[in-house]
Amino acid sequence: MLIGIPPILGPELLATLRAMGHTDEIALVDGNYPALEHARRLIRADGHDLLSVLDAVLQVTPVDDFVDEAIFRSSVKGDPALSDPVHAEIQAICARRAPGRSVTPLAGAEFYARVKSAHTVVATSEPRLYANVIVRKGVIYP
Repeated sequence: MLIGIPPILGPELLATLRAMGHTDEIALVDGNYPALEHARRLIRADGHDLLSVLDAVLQVTPVDDFVDEAIFRSSVKGDPALSDPVHAEIQAICARRAPGRSVTPLAGAEFYARVKSAHTVVATSEPRLYANVIVRKGVIYP
């Protein structure tokens, strides 16, 4: 255990977050997502829901502020105009942990392509559909 570090962040995930550089992206995906197939690097967060993992990750990871869009979510049936209640919950966590940053919905194929190029994919046990988010890492200013 460490002081000030959310205990849901295990050693492998903490090491990965630390190793990621500016502009690297991490995808947090639900239990139905084909994580093993899409991941360059896969970390399992079995037994944890997406929102808890997202909240913990954003407590220790800066979000990129060099670009207009740095947090992305999947869309209902691949249509960015559609949303699910879980998307409002994702937005609320991001608003609290990364103030001023919006969550950008991506079409299905665009979201999948972005996950495939992500630094790491974290597979959660989230049972809800479309509960997938990508965070682009920023910098910590001196």
